[in-house]
Amino acid sequence: MTTSIIVRRFDDADLQTINQYTLPDEQAIYTSVPSLIVETFQSDQWNQPFVICSEGHVVGWFALYTDSSGNIYTNNKKAILLKSLSIDSRHQKKEYALEALRALPNVVKEQYKDKDEIILTVHDTNMAAINLYKKAGFIYKDEDHDGEYGIELIFHHRL
Repeated sequence: MTTSIIVRRFDDADLQTINQYTLPDEQAIYTSVPSLIVETFQSDQWNQPFVICSEGHVVGWFALYTDSSGNIYTNNKKAILLKSLSIDSRHQKKEYALEALRALPNVVKEQYKDKDEIILTVHDTNMAAINLYKKAGFIYKDEDHDGEYGIELIFHHRL
């Protein structure tokens, strides 16, 4: 199924969607919910939330962490970190996540012209996400990180 999405920066009008956003428990263990993404953004200027929209409705969220000094997963000062990608459970199985990931390089190139790479981490047990990231063109280079909740695999996407 091919869908049509828009990826854009979060704005205050999107706050109303937070209370309606749902994730199954088996997915919630792997990511931050939108309310936490927004809360972090309000206290950390480097953590920029984005929304994924379809037909005028917010169907997903993620954050881009833009401070190179805070990116512990790479020495590349021009890398940007993708964090907490999720799709509301009511909108899953429609390829929104894949389409957003495929749009992400252009979003980063347009809004963060100094960046040349997207980095993300995924728990080694989250096979659905690992397969999704590979399908979207992210590459695992056998780099791991000992995360707070277990081993995280580090994926790269050159811009």
